[in-house]
Amino acid sequence: RFSQMLHPIFEEASNVIKEEYPDKNQVVFARVDCDQHSDIAQRYRISKYPTLKLFRNGMMMKREYRGQRSVTAIADYIRQQKSNPIREVQDLEEITSLDRSRRNIVGYFEQKDSDNYRTFERVANILHDDCVFLSAFGAISKAERFSGDNVIYKPPGENAPDMVYLGSLTNFDLIYAWTQDKCVPLVREITFENGEELTEEGLPFLILFHMKDDLESLEKFQQEVARQLISEKGTINFLHADCDKFRHPLLHIQKTPADCPVIAIDSFRHMYVFPDFSDLSVPGKLKQFVLDLHSGKLHREFHHGPDPTDVAPGQPIQDLASSPPESSFQKLAPSEHRYTLLREKDEL
Repeated sequence: RFSQMLHPIFEEASNVIKEEYPDKNQVVFARVDCDQHSDIAQRYRISKYPTLKLFRNGMMMKREYRGQRSVTAIADYIRQQKSNPIREVQDLEEITSLDRSRRNIVGYFEQKDSDNYRTFERVANILHDDCVFLSAFGAISKAERFSGDNVIYKPPGENAPDMVYLGSLTNFDLIYAWTQDKCVPLVREITFENGEELTEEGLPFLILFHMKDDLESLEKFQQEVARQLISEKGTINFLHADCDKFRHPLLHIQKTPADCPVIAIDSFRHMYVFPDFSDLSVPGKLKQFVLDLHSGKLHREFHHGPDPTDVAPGQPIQDLASSPPESSFQKLAPSEHRYTLLREKDEL
């Protein structure tokens, strides 16, 4: 029903945008019947309908459209997406006054009409939600171009040292990978606002639950994830969550904020608890926990208890008299279109 309601609105919005951007290479509206093309729906992890996804340069963006389902709102969204994601600086003094709480990528170019800048612009179009992109050209940028065009990453923190991109500026894959690594933290915070979006990335969660002011545990978790799990970056999302805000997911693993810090995996089927936070720095312990998820061991032990010849690295939830609890961050049955974490937000 909702798909049928959106169809004429979506089509009218496409006609409005076509008037403004008549070149077919500028904006393309498309629709997919997921009953007929279930392979496409599965490939892009579509599980609720209708879903509006944005693609740039053939790449699906993490953030789907969640605005109003109206012609005006959809058209405005496209106009916003077509706006320049890079702010051009007119004086290098502007660089010294950047908001250092953000992640900033600054490109210094001899001229705007160049392959180097066009590649930089493609990257900025994809990652502008994660970083602030700036550029300087010609005489303004000359002082920063002693060895040619240059791209700098300025990480958060007033005293954090800059990092220089050393690869080819015309190699999109190379500079995109470098920029993504800088713009998207290895360990991200999950909130009520981004929980659904993170779920839609389709990867299980490895979550540190910690009190908001407990930065020591967070730093230790970040260090061990970088040390033990960097090779697993594409198979699981590394997250941290505020224990006070996410009391409901903690209840799913029989924990309260008083038990924090707590590490758990949310597989979107069940949640598994890392036995003891103090074991975090034991070499290989955290990695084995993740490997046991991939091998199915955590799921097996969740239902049947520890393997006869082994000790479970994850603490199975014992209350199995009824059906196991749902994942606290995963979307429930598609027909319900609800999230337990969003229910928690309503309760707050």
